[in-house]
Amino acid sequence: MSESTAKKVDESWKDSVRKERETVTESPVAPTAPETDLLSFVSTLAMQALGALGETKQDAADTAPKIDFQQAQYLIDIIQTISEKTRGNLTEEETNEINTLLYELRLRFVRKTQKGSL
Repeated sequence: MSESTAKKVDESWKDSVRKERETVTESPVAPTAPETDLLSFVSTLAMQALGALGETKQDAADTAPKIDFQQAQYLIDIIQTISEKTRGNLTEEETNEINTLLYELRLRFVRKTQKGSL
């Protein structure tokens, strides 16, 4: 092939792709997962229990909270079971936090059930 008939290939795009790839690997965009520990898990259960007691809105369109005493009792019982099964294996902070959550949830449960009927 002569020089006049040879194909001209533009390979400058390879450099721009390489630079872009380096930029992407240097600054990850992936969201970070929430911390996974016992207190986070128990707090999640507690929030669900509060929702079942009507203490939190289920969604923005809700005007009246949806109360489910059975679900609230079930979630409180799960937290109690976790507390019992992990006794002696928790830090003082974890023990205190779980005990405080259980106290608050039980108190709210009793107040709500005294106002309404099960």
